[in-house]
Amino acid sequence: MALFNAMETIVVNMFDEFSKSYELKCDCNKCKEDMLALVLNKIPPRYTSSEKGQLFIKGMYINPQLQSDVMRELMEAAIIVEHHQHHPEEV
Repeated sequence: MALFNAMETIVVNMFDEFSKSYELKCDCNKCKEDMLALVLNKIPPRYTSSEKGQLFIKGMYINPQLQSDVMRELMEAAIIVEHHQHHPEEV
């Protein structure tokens, strides 16, 4: 296993939960990737080189405060992307 930012998996999983309760203006892959990039650039990365380390980091995010922090960043990213989409709107 090479170096891996465990936050990517955590944020993607939390995005899936977030998108169930928040109606996104656009749910295309481009907008989703823009939101994920915004969140991942704002939260601290958590790199690991083993599956054991990845499980440890996932375990940290059982903490409701840390989950809340990621959800807040997802909300802010959704608002930014809604107002600044990088693709033409469909007619």
